[in-house]
Amino acid sequence: MTNETDPSAPARNRLPRVSAVTEVTRFATTAGQAAFGVGRLVTGSVTGIIRGHRPSTQSVAHEVRCTFERLGPAYVKLGQLIASSPGVFGNTLSSEFDTLLDQVAPANPDEIRRVFIDDFGSTPEEVFADFDMDPIASASIAQVHTATLKTGEEVVVKIQRPGIAGRLAPDVAIMERLAGLLEISEYGRMLSAKHVVEDFSDGLDSELDFRNEAATMVEWFNCLQPGPFGDRVRVPKVYDELTTSRVMTMERIYATRIDDIRGVRAAGHDGEALCRNLLLSLLDSAFHGGLFHGDLHAGNVLVDADGKLVMLDFGIVGRFNPRTRRVLRQLVVDLIVKRDFDAAGRAIFLLGAVRNPGSTEQGGADLQALTSPLSTTEMADLSYTDLGRQLAVIAKAHDARLPRELVLVGKQLLYVEKYMKLLAPRWKAISDREIYGYMAGIMKEAQRDRRAR
Repeated sequence: MTNETDPSAPARNRLPRVSAVTEVTRFATTAGQAAFGVGRLVTGSVTGIIRGHRPSTQSVAHEVRCTFERLGPAYVKLGQLIASSPGVFGNTLSSEFDTLLDQVAPANPDEIRRVFIDDFGSTPEEVFADFDMDPIASASIAQVHTATLKTGEEVVVKIQRPGIAGRLAPDVAIMERLAGLLEISEYGRMLSAKHVVEDFSDGLDSELDFRNEAATMVEWFNCLQPGPFGDRVRVPKVYDELTTSRVMTMERIYATRIDDIRGVRAAGHDGEALCRNLLLSLLDSAFHGGLFHGDLHAGNVLVDADGKLVMLDFGIVGRFNPRTRRVLRQLVVDLIVKRDFDAAGRAIFLLGAVRNPGSTEQGGADLQALTSPLSTTEMADLSYTDLGRQLAVIAKAHDARLPRELVLVGKQLLYVEKYMKLLAPRWKAISDREIYGYMAGIMKEAQRDRRAR
């Protein structure tokens, strides 16, 4: 039974309730699938060694990816993060997981057709002049088909996978329990593992109701329009009359994935400009609009013929309230522009991220040691794994727990990092003139905030 009577209820309350038996059964299935994957990997390795061949990292990555796909949509989403974060997980594993961005095995066509009939009372062929049952993209929650309206416009139709809520519910319950265990460790506390899972659960509210996603897409686009970057991005037009909670019809935009280096270069686009625009649109929507895209993997970020960024899939978004935006503006100014690390430490404390602040002077010194390489190192030479280890050490010393929305922002920065290294490896983002100018504007706003207090 789902809790669909209250549209404001958190998504994890909307999902079907999970009995203890169902949770245990799903946990056993998950463990079995994981064991099956490990068994295949070990068997293949032993066979290879007997034949005189050591298992390749590619074969290991392939088996891990297959296991994630067998485990279901919740794990596919984790795989999408791996695909978009080679700086953390390595190029081999990230490349193998690329298929989970939009090439997951599609659902049964008859089941997809049934979703459409249930929501519209007609078959796709009756509603559209033309409808292709073979999807052009298929991900964890939904798949996308091409179609033509009877008025002639080309569209794409996003259709939710049948029974997806029932498949997600036990996985979310298991993740919540595992997150509680993970928070026993310093690293788990730093990442606020329980909050991350809660955000994942709550984010399903929009992902499982495409009408919410459609409204959020318009809200995000509008929040950028008063600023200087509104004309650098676009979102597809949504046809509301052909959109329900499980089906969304949008204009078809011909564009290139941002990680398609050959396609981007063949179209004559400037890699630095694309990365700059993506980073600035992320910052401006977060700092000024209070709403940012929370799933910037390569399947959701395209480049059109005019060089505009086309943003798709607003099922996951992050929001900052006015107070948090004020504190973040001050943090960015202190950390990057003024390089006042003591003040930055105080700002982090205001965000509620530090449980044991200790010495402000020591905290400032730790932040300085962590951030100094960012202004002098080119993107291709930065080791985000090393930076992550340093951050973990600092977090342990100060018992830091990153606020849940900052964790989501950090995830987006991992995505942006990948595109920077692909398209603009010699670009120093922090010393870029336009980005520095944007930060100067943030600094003026932070000063006004201080005077207003």
